[in-house]
Amino acid sequence: MPIEWKYRGRIFNLADIESIRRLIATNPESSRWALSRKLCEDWDWKQANGALRDMVCRGLLLMLERGGEIELPPVRRRPPGRLAKPKPVVADDRPVCGPLSELGPLTIEQVRRTPQEALFNSLVDQYHYLGYEQPVGEHLKYLVSAKGQAIACLAWSSSPRRLGCRDRFIGWGMEARRRNIHLLAYNTRFLILPWVTVPHLASHILGRMARRIAGDWQRLYAHPVYLLETFIDPERFRGTCYRAANWVTLGRTTGRGKNDLTHRPNRSIKEVLALPVHRRFRALLSEVR
Repeated sequence: MPIEWKYRGRIFNLADIESIRRLIATNPESSRWALSRKLCEDWDWKQANGALRDMVCRGLLLMLERGGEIELPPVRRRPPGRLAKPKPVVADDRPVCGPLSELGPLTIEQVRRTPQEALFNSLVDQYHYLGYEQPVGEHLKYLVSAKGQAIACLAWSSSPRRLGCRDRFIGWGMEARRRNIHLLAYNTRFLILPWVTVPHLASHILGRMARRIAGDWQRLYAHPVYLLETFIDPERFRGTCYRAANWVTLGRTTGRGKNDLTHRPNRSIKEVLALPVHRRFRALLSEVR
């Protein structure tokens, strides 16, 4: 067995694992959910906004169980996960076309934990080529509307921990990356709905998002973001709208994924684009406090 385990940038030694074993032994009737929350409380393991790091803790417990270090109680219920499809919602699919100037005022609404979230999930699942996946960790969902009709969706989540071209662009060290990776936001989905044909709409929306996302992240998670990033599949897209919105190309992924053991590409190679949303982003992201 390993002497130490590493999960999400944190080292767990034998004393930590023994404390988890004691927690399980002294709470034999507790569910996995309850054990995870109790462990977060015991370790004071919280997000910047004070919420318990429950999902991260559950991932740690599963890793330790699969490694033979602990034995968790049986699963009592299976919550909806990445494979659970959103319930279909009938959308207003009237054609939207013409110049951007005639579209009227756009409403960009953060819909996570609101009644509009179901519509967002359904639209992404139906009309984005990657479908919908339930994010884990910090994330925001935006629904863009014109005259009350949904025309676009954007999803943002926590950024990948290791990304060579991005890390070189920032210039941070390993410890700074471990401490500050939460100060980046990753655009996982951007969907202009198929009945919308408005030139320059996509770059206009990206420009609007760049001016507000740091504040929205601060309000929900009690910390800002300083850099935005996304992946583009060059076999499908050219990323024109991102470049028109001043995003810069950083390079390409290796195609190996975060759990690679073969050092050979096993998935499609993506182009990496980024947009700083603070003029001192390099200095702020490289700080080690």
